[in-house]
Amino acid sequence: MEGIAIMTSGGDAAGMNPAVKCVVDYATQKGLKPYLVRDGLRGLIDGLITEASRQDVSGILHRGGTVLRSSRSKRFFEYEYRKQAYDNLVNLGITKLIVIGGDGSFAALNRFYADFGVPFAGIPATIDNDIPGTDYCLGVDTALNMIRDSIDSIRDTASSFNRAFVIETMGRDCGYLAMVSALSSGAEICIVPENEYDLEKIGERLREDIKNGRDHIIAVVAEGTNMAEYLTRWIKVNLNMDARLTVLGHVQRGGSPTVYDRIMAYRFAVAAVDSLLAGHPNKIMVFKEGVLDSVDIEVVNSSKVKLADDIVMMSSHLSR
Repeated sequence: MEGIAIMTSGGDAAGMNPAVKCVVDYATQKGLKPYLVRDGLRGLIDGLITEASRQDVSGILHRGGTVLRSSRSKRFFEYEYRKQAYDNLVNLGITKLIVIGGDGSFAALNRFYADFGVPFAGIPATIDNDIPGTDYCLGVDTALNMIRDSIDSIRDTASSFNRAFVIETMGRDCGYLAMVSALSSGAEICIVPENEYDLEKIGERLREDIKNGRDHIIAVVAEGTNMAEYLTRWIKVNLNMDARLTVLGHVQRGGSPTVYDRIMAYRFAVAAVDSLLAGHPNKIMVFKEGVLDSVDIEVVNSSKVKLADDIVMMSSHLSR
């Protein structure tokens, strides 16, 4: 039987485990022998590769993170270690790879393909939602729900004490989590890289709101702006309101995958296996404008992330 290996790489995201389970189940149905690579790129080099059993993927659907664990490996970018990884695959009869991760993981596997011709399919999984070519990455919906729960709880105490709270979300240089969270939680301020902000106009708007009875403020700030601490001080000085900063941090990565993330994991996994069986190497599975598709790795490597115009537009009023 032809072997196919599944690995998770880069930052963990809810939805990775459902994707691993579905790849194993679907690949088996298609007559392939699935293998699991533990510890990401490091596991490829060190031979942490075992044939997948039913027990390995039983009971993981509801779990956050990745049971296969992950790592980032500088060694993988040295030819001798990539050759070692290739020999490990050859010894097990593995001829195909599926990587669940982000653009850095895809680039690493593309380099591996250039050296040794082992085709791979990529499943986008990052809470940052910053992979070019796809509107959606695994883990995003779960992260948004974790943020929503946190903001709802923070608003309870904000309204009780006449306070402002600044909440910093993850996302690197992408403001998707912040924008969607601000809109869905009714925040008064949203600062993201995609929208220019004007603190003077924000101040005018909120001073008028306070005059008309507003007794608390919720501000959502994307980490890529580096504005969270400054905005907290600015609110204290310019709005004369006690302000506190909450950095949500890695709580956003955790949690049981939502139904949406679980279903998307299945859809991505089936598409990835089918793509490899159809003879299409180095394709990244994408979800664009409600349609499941795939794009060449070059699209991901050479493009910049462009968020949906309506999300950017709808949140723009919160930055001025």
